[in-house]
Amino acid sequence: MRRPSRLTAALAVLALTTLAACSSGSDHSGTTAVTTLDPDKDVTITWWTGQDSEADELLQKLADEYTADHPNVTIDLSPGADTTDDLLQKLQAGFASGDYPDVSYTYGSWASVLGKSGRTLDISDQVAQPDAGWDEFPEAARATATVDGQVIGLPAVVDNLGLIYNTELFDEAGLDYPTDDWTWDDFRAAAKALTDPSKNQFGTAYPTDGGEDTVWRFWPQVWQNGGDVLDDDGMPAFNSQAGVDALEYWRELAVDDQSVYLDQTDQKFEPNFYAGHIGMLISGPWVLYDLKSHKTPYAVAELPGTDGSHQTISGPDLWTLYDHDDSQRAAATFDFINWLTQPAQDVRWNLAYGNLPLRSSAADTPEFAQYGKDYPGADVFFKNLENATTPRPTVVGYTAMSRAVGSAISDVLRGDGDPQDKLDEAADAAKIDLQ
Repeated sequence: MRRPSRLTAALAVLALTTLAACSSGSDHSGTTAVTTLDPDKDVTITWWTGQDSEADELLQKLADEYTADHPNVTIDLSPGADTTDDLLQKLQAGFASGDYPDVSYTYGSWASVLGKSGRTLDISDQVAQPDAGWDEFPEAARATATVDGQVIGLPAVVDNLGLIYNTELFDEAGLDYPTDDWTWDDFRAAAKALTDPSKNQFGTAYPTDGGEDTVWRFWPQVWQNGGDVLDDDGMPAFNSQAGVDALEYWRELAVDDQSVYLDQTDQKFEPNFYAGHIGMLISGPWVLYDLKSHKTPYAVAELPGTDGSHQTISGPDLWTLYDHDDSQRAAATFDFINWLTQPAQDVRWNLAYGNLPLRSSAADTPEFAQYGKDYPGADVFFKNLENATTPRPTVVGYTAMSRAVGSAISDVLRGDGDPQDKLDEAADAAKIDLQ
């Protein structure tokens, strides 16, 4: 499975500006009604998976299983492009020529622009059915898939940020392990206690390359503090007192306490944690495989909280569905993707690649029980999806805003600037692209 960096996924939104401009003049309405699949009418749908060859082999087996039960349906599967990012160029060209898929893997950050392209299916009525299980998906994933009140796809991958800690370092320092009741004050105290310059050991780490990996770690504390990224008019709100307090918190840890390993490359902090040089890491389930491979002694907890809120962030990706003015194609596309995301199939897809299951009902499957044994802490990340209640913005201007905020965070953590001043500068810079 392809696992793009947060920076790559965010930068990809920039290319969609051209896509939106290209398709905005189209007379394609994107209003085909999604009805029940007619088993007596042959239909072919095209699926761009955005995956590598190994993952596509598994997806092909699942597609074959579906078509065996639905012999009137043919699924034309391909990765769609050499990389997931390259799907953008294919979509752009396809929207202009009319040669685009029925469903494709897409980053969640593309949702708003794709939803405004006039090429997506609206499956709102389908997911509203009592047996659809729509509410089994995490709240943030549902919000990401919803554009201007229309649901344009189903979640393909879900994740979140939690607190991973080195149990051996905690034991050596005589510290109690983090709990789900931890506050950020508890986190700071532990970070200070775990820091030992003589051992080149830090309490925690933060990527300061200024990319999206810098930024999305910042948003949960803004939300926990009662703030938001954008206001109701779509303009910057992150420079409110909630944002300033969050950035001042990290300035104190990095500058005053000297307990934060600042990684200007975004490539070294995770390996340093695996090697036992960092006590706590704010990260997600994608590192569980590496933790196991490196035999790092670790455990997982929810993010520290503020006033009882342990809100986290999720970066969901989607299976986005497209409209071809053909009700049978629309019916087959939804029926297949809805089937694919059911626990019976999802545990053989996402769990096979170390991802979290998509739906809450998957918690009762034997495959998930084995997944939790194979990857300790996976159950904590799965439960933590309940704390992913606010979606990260998917507006086109997010990319430029992320760069500005990432630069502000990095400067402040290196001791260069005041949190309020830096966030105000970032807000002013972001307004240009958000208007």
